[in-house]
Amino acid sequence: MNSRQPLDLDGNSPLEVESLHMAEQSSQVTLRECVEQVMERYFTHLEGDETCETVSHLYTMVLAEVEAPLLDVVMRHVEGNQTRAAELLGLNRGTLRKKLKQYDLI
Repeated sequence: MNSRQPLDLDGNSPLEVESLHMAEQSSQVTLRECVEQVMERYFTHLEGDETCETVSHLYTMVLAEVEAPLLDVVMRHVEGNQTRAAELLGLNRGTLRKKLKQYDLI
């Protein structure tokens, strides 16, 4: 098994589903707390599951789960202006374009 996890019926990964549930529960939770709680639930969910031993590339999976929606929201906020988005994110515009392509956002 690779770092990809099965999707729910709406096409959300387990991390996205947990994030959505947490967002509904409290708007006072920081992003850091949200990630920590989701990761704790992720590992709790895997306990006793034989696939837990085969989970790999967790760091990459978590970054992708956070980075893709971050880029999407920022691009909507700046109305598609890549220069403004790059400035806001503190990225080189070329790096931003590479990431947008990576996540099929352009």
